[in-house]
Amino acid sequence: MNDPSSVLNAYIPFVFIFAVFYFLLIRPQQKKAKEHKAMLEALRRGDRIVTGGGVIGTIVKVVGDSELQVEIAENTRVRVLRATVSEVLAKTEPAAKEEGASDNGGATANNPGAAKPKRPLMSRLTGQK
Repeated sequence: MNDPSSVLNAYIPFVFIFAVFYFLLIRPQQKKAKEHKAMLEALRRGDRIVTGGGVIGTIVKVVGDSELQVEIAENTRVRVLRATVSEVLAKTEPAAKEEGASDNGGATANNPGAAKPKRPLMSRLTGQK
């Protein structure tokens, strides 16, 4: 009556259900949480963000590991927890490289004789400056 194969057959549906839950629910949630954590760690001054409460603002200062100072209106700054940021609307460009190592061939205010940056393609084609 207690055949070992019948006991094994009784557990197969539970194993199958767990596998389905893992691949459809657990794994995507872990991936999303990992991406959100990476996004929070990459926040920096100048990024335009949305908080969990729906407030849109620009990061003015990274106060610490867990706080940000965000400008939500002109001359209106608030401190928010980094964990409450739900989305980044616009990222800022990384900080400038060392002097002379910029992307425009080394042309800086101190070195005007260096290569000038190229004009956009349409302005070059139409002859506009």
